[in-house]
Amino acid sequence: MSRVTVTLNGRDFTIGCEEGQEAYLRELAASLDKRVGEISGQVGQIGDLRLLLMASLILVDDLKEADSRVEALEGQIQRLRHENHGATSLHAEARGRLADQLDRLAQRMESFADAMEAGDADPTGDHTISAQNDALAEAGA
Repeated sequence: MSRVTVTLNGRDFTIGCEEGQEAYLRELAASLDKRVGEISGQVGQIGDLRLLLMASLILVDDLKEADSRVEALEGQIQRLRHENHGATSLHAEARGRLADQLDRLAQRMESFADAMEAGDADPTGDHTISAQNDALAEAGA
């Protein structure tokens, strides 16, 4: 176990920590010392214990606020996943309907081509196709 000396509110404290965690512990202590310095700048030197208590309460408040934000973001992620799943299902259904329509259209086109080869201008007896052909001819297609 390593020992690290940190400074808090102008006083040195020696703390034990796991090997390799010394720099991180110094970083944490520097952050806490900054908070304590901000508080003592606002309320004055009211004693180490009270300053540490106030800094601890502020840090716990920050932690609770961060936890709430994380929880809200996780909720948004869940909603987005659900919406994405629904959109994926809708896309799959739309692709299926489109494939069916294309299949029906291909069948009609084959039927029309067969009828044209057989010499029947309107294989279905439906004048809609003839009207469509006339419209295509007029359009120069």
